[in-house]
Formats: sequence, structure tokens, C-alpha cells
Amino acid sequence: MMNNIAALLTLFKEKDIDFLQNEPMSAHTTFKVGGPAELYVFPRNEREISLLFTHCNREGIPVHIVGKGSDLLISDDGIKGVVLDTTKYLTQMSLTDETTIFCQSGASLSRLCLFAMERSLAGLEFAYGIPGSVGGAVYMDAGAYGGEMKDVAVRVFHVDTGGNPGVFAAGEADFSYRHSRYMENDFFITGVELRLQKGDNAQIKEKMDAHLDARKSKQPLEYPSAGSAFKRPEGAYASALIEQCGLKGLTVGGAQVSEKHAGFIINTGGATFRDVETLMRLVAETVKDKTGFILESEIKIIR
Repeated sequence: MMNNIAALLTLFKEKDIDFLQNEPMSAHTTFKVGGPAELYVFPRNEREISLLFTHCNREGIPVHIVGKGSDLLISDDGIKGVVLDTTKYLTQMSLTDETTIFCQSGASLSRLCLFAMERSLAGLEFAYGIPGSVGGAVYMDAGAYGGEMKDVAVRVFHVDTGGNPGVFAAGEADFSYRHSRYMENDFFITGVELRLQKGDNAQIKEKMDAHLDARKSKQPLEYPSAGSAFKRPEGAYASALIEQCGLKGLTVGGAQVSEKHAGFIINTGGATFRDVETLMRLVAETVKDKTGFILESEIKIIR
């Protein structure tokens, strides 16, 4: 691996690719947890992504993709290989017709919501305040307040692991609750086309503000976390099950089941990967033992 990384560093310098070495992932995740990434790269365009995928695939170098890191729990040992960050350069958005927006994957979801609202386009209000990138939201079919990305996405653009640009229509992306086809194929989402509806600017803003106020009042936004720790099991709600089992406030090291919202595991200060992983396992085991429901992590865990 060492020789492969050395060759990759030479390539980066030859092609003027923007990168950092041994970059702490705690600086790039909302949990504020995670050890160093061997190489942390900011691709500027599809050409650079294709070049990176082609080279890493040929040399057997692992590749990981991050946006705003809002759904990631990363080992304190860090990440070997290459981490590709979408959020520095891939942030452009534009109208392609009166009701259609094209947005690159690294833009923040909240910024996209504001872009739509300013143009009196409705349909994205549910996403305002979700602390992730547009690519991350598509990747996991993010949703809230009765809306999901699958309701508005019509085409998703990507580069596959062989370095080839491509596109999936919404039906090909296999969207379902907190899932898309991209969870299985490790493609790099470069952008998404969204179809919205004409609406009233004031009403759209009012709905967005109401959703944001609800988040602030009900969720522990004052602490680092990765949002909802567990997916909603069929026939129940994860937060209600956790609270029913008396687990609010349960603490392992610096990790705690939020006393404000039982569905969140928060970093109260200095939480390690092991703290969070151990606490999540304890919660899932207790809920299963006491209620029979199986809780599945909504957070992507990279060991």
C-alpha cells in the first residue's frame, strides 16, 4: 500500500489535485469523532473523479466518499486509502427549466432548500435543516415531516468505480426508506436533477421555518451527533422504543442517549468511536430484549 500511496501522491502533484495528508476525520463529521484519513482529496470535477477512481481501482487503494459527514461514525484509527470530499468544489446549482433544479452533490441541503424557496418552488420544505449534503441526502434517501428525496429526484448523475460517468433515472436509483442503489455500488454521486412545483414564496418560507423551529425544539442540536441513530422499525418508532426501555441519558464515556430526544446519540465531549459504538450496541440489545424490535443503525459506520 505504501508504494501505491507514494505513486498516488506523485499523480496528485502532476495533476494539481487538491488534497491533505493524515487529515483528522473528526474535523469532517458532525459527530466530531474519527481518526486521520491517509489522503483526503477535494476533486474539482468529473475528470478528476474518473482519474482517481481509475487509478485507485487499478492499484487496489480503498476509496471512501464524504459530504458533510452528518451520518458517519468513523473509527479513531482513521481511514486507509483515499477519502473524496464533495463539499469544497462540487456545490453549484441552477435552474434547468421553470420547475427543475440541477444541483451538484457537495452543496448543503439547506442551501438547496433556500435556492428553491427564493424561486417560489415547493417540494423541498421537508429537508430544510437536515445537516447534510445533497449527495448524502440522495445516497440515503433522506427525509422528514412526510417528505423524502425520492419524491423530488428525477435523475442522479454519478461516476462509477471504473471511472465512467453515468446517470440513473429515479426508478433506476432504487429509492426506499433510508436506502438507494448507491449504498450497494460505491459510485460517486456528482449531482441530482430535482422536479418541484410552483408555489407561494411566503407559504414555502413559513413551512420551512416551522420545520426548522420544530427541529430546534425537539432535537439536541447543541451537541455533536449524527442525527437519528437508528432507522424506524416497521410498526414502531426507534425513539419511542428507546424511551420506553428507560434508556434516555444512558452514557458510555463521552457518548449519551440524548435526554431531549431518545433517537439521538450525542457526543457530550471527547466521545470516542468505541464509546458511541458500544452505546449503540447496548441500546439495540436492550430494545430487542425488552420489546422484540430490532433496531438497525441509520449511521454509516466505518471501522
